[in-house]
Amino acid sequence: MKFLPKDLSIMSANIKKNMFTKRYKFTVAKIVDDKEIVQEHKYVPGLHNFSNVNLYTSRTHTCNQLRTEDSGKSVILCGWVEYIRLNRFIILRDGYGSTQLIIPENASTELNDFVGKIPLESVLMCHGSVKLRPADEINKNQATGMIEVFVDKLQLLNAVDTKLPFQLRKFNKANESLRLKYRYVDLRYPEMQYNLRLRSKLLMKMREFLINHREFVEVETPTLFKKTHGGAQEFIVPTHEKGKCYSLVQSPQQLKQMLMVGSIDRYFQVAKCYRDEGAKSDRQPEFTQLDIEMSFTDQNGVMLLIEELLSFIWPSELGKINTPFHRMSYEEAMLTYGSDKPDIGRSKKISNWTKYLPSASNEVFALVLKNSENKLSKKQKNDLETLISTNYPGVKFSLLNIKSIKTFKENLQKMFSGIDVTAVVDAHNISEHDFVAIARGSKYKALSALGKINEHFKVDNLCDDRWRFVWIVDFPLFEMDSNQNIQSVHHPFTQPQTEITPNNLLEVKGFHYDLVLNGNEVGGGSIRIHDANLQTKVIESILNIPIETISHLVEALRSGCPPHGGIALGVDRLLSILCNTNSIRDVIAFPKTFEGKDLLTGAPTEITTEDKKRYHLKFDNTQKT
Repeated sequence: MKFLPKDLSIMSANIKKNMFTKRYKFTVAKIVDDKEIVQEHKYVPGLHNFSNVNLYTSRTHTCNQLRTEDSGKSVILCGWVEYIRLNRFIILRDGYGSTQLIIPENASTELNDFVGKIPLESVLMCHGSVKLRPADEINKNQATGMIEVFVDKLQLLNAVDTKLPFQLRKFNKANESLRLKYRYVDLRYPEMQYNLRLRSKLLMKMREFLINHREFVEVETPTLFKKTHGGAQEFIVPTHEKGKCYSLVQSPQQLKQMLMVGSIDRYFQVAKCYRDEGAKSDRQPEFTQLDIEMSFTDQNGVMLLIEELLSFIWPSELGKINTPFHRMSYEEAMLTYGSDKPDIGRSKKISNWTKYLPSASNEVFALVLKNSENKLSKKQKNDLETLISTNYPGVKFSLLNIKSIKTFKENLQKMFSGIDVTAVVDAHNISEHDFVAIARGSKYKALSALGKINEHFKVDNLCDDRWRFVWIVDFPLFEMDSNQNIQSVHHPFTQPQTEITPNNLLEVKGFHYDLVLNGNEVGGGSIRIHDANLQTKVIESILNIPIETISHLVEALRSGCPPHGGIALGVDRLLSILCNTNSIRDVIAFPKTFEGKDLLTGAPTEITTEDKKRYHLKFDNTQKT
């Protein structure tokens, strides 16, 4: 195709020469007189205030703004050409929506030829007049489907002069790798427009609530910091000083605690955080969290703040959330659902079958899923078995499709000598066509194995409550790692609920709390240790971390530190749930891939010899097998 010049303007044959001057004055009048705009442009509820969105631009309306009451108006629209039909019907789309343009039947041959040569996704400016559509041509699936714009003049602002990697059609969406490589095109999808505009709106409302309604202070903390021992793996940033590096903060944890020492007693920040870990659908190497800290508070105070914050920012189009949120201990969550982030409305409860056995070396737990015999394909069953055996090697488990109650009882008796099979079947109303998962072994590992199965089946269990929030509290403070060393369950700055002694390390609970929404952890926080001696004991004596690595925080605690606590909400994960996306990548403008790569630029890339020399770097390029 021969591409069109970018400054081409074509008028319809029935337009007077002075039309553009009038339109220009019309637009300027709108810009100068804001009151006139507010009066003429009716407010449209949702993400956009259309009375202001056209200020300082050459358009009079967006492509989602015109309605039946605008019939007869002269308008100017700007946007991208989404679709052309019969060289007469043009769908013009911008970041707000789309409008149908009509080329008049008596239009010039020049204009008709022009329309036939416009590449899709080119940028147009349209001058025209709003008309009501005939009743039989109304598009009920389009917000502007009651009207159309008769074209007086088209101006090609920028023609697409390359072959786009994909067309923006809902029915034929490109794969994610291609979309990420050409993200600047992918961002035009209405879903991406909605997601990013909703993100902006929610962040604004978070700031509005915290600053204007709760007197918090927004403080930016550095991202270049000192490497922290323990916790998530951090990115290292070399410096020109030989052998010395920064690290990118995995969270502003220590910095916000020092703000409490400095009397910034109500802090928050929309913080960028970094973790050099394997990516998942709900994780990125860099992510955003709403970070909050308060002095002179307790666990209830922080939880109440978050419930009020979420109620304030919650989009009206997504319904209401019910507060206060349900609270559940870690022990109850694990025993009931096999997970510390349960979907309390759509997960089945786990049963303890140990009582049906005359003797057992390990506890036995089971999950009974009604009428689910054929819900797992052979491949899905194999994948679940592989997942459980890989992550919980010490757990013995069985997945049973019940085709016959008699056969099921016989299998149970073979698995567990002396088990009261009749009591099991009667107590749990087990019948043909049910699916039963059984796990035995170390208590929490066996429960976690069943929790993985629960996650797979939860979609089949209906619940009327759309937004299912729950606080998980009373976490253990410490746990054993795979090498039988003591480590923090969350981080080493959490205040214990009781005194720590050598005999209760694995029993003592911490003042930690996680916020779970629909089976996804969207926030976590704790009341912090503010006593320097206790913090030193936890770091040095219990976790065996050199105290020098955190001496700056300990010294701050000795300088008059108030009791304090806080929380961080995962902005990306929360938005992903609200927008009903499969991945947090769909609510981030320029995300990384599952492997942590930037397909748009090709990063990470090799650096020059000069950079290697400046930062004293030498890479081992030996291929590992």
